[in-house]
Amino acid sequence: MSAAELRRRVRAVEEVQARTREFAAASVLATREAAVAAAKAKEDAEVAAREAAAAALRLFNNDAELVAQLLGVSAEELEREAKPVTAARAKEVIEELRARAERPRPVRRARKAGASAKNPSGSAPDSAMEGGLADAG
Repeated sequence: MSAAELRRRVRAVEEVQARTREFAAASVLATREAAVAAAKAKEDAEVAAREAAAAALRLFNNDAELVAQLLGVSAEELEREAKPVTAARAKEVIEELRARAERPRPVRRARKAGASAKNPSGSAPDSAMEGGLADAG
């Protein structure tokens, strides 16, 4: 093997090592960014869950036993979650829920109407009724 060939191979190995280091650094950065985003999303979800618990308690006149039973959690856990939420924030959440409840949902109604329109044209209910009448007569 000539000296030129040896130098070429050494450069090739060094290039692969340099690219590997770059990929490793990029992987670390991307993974850390994903971890930060996941932690932020988790924190946001926990805050939303606490606020929802506080709003539910207010809407059910602070009947923790009833709300806990409806949600399938312990009353102690529910009260612990809701405790850090201020009354003002719970009221804001309730107002947001009321605004959502008052908004029309044309997309969902259209889907339901389309689905229910398909059912009457199906042959299964007609044949079942005809079979029932034939058996009766």
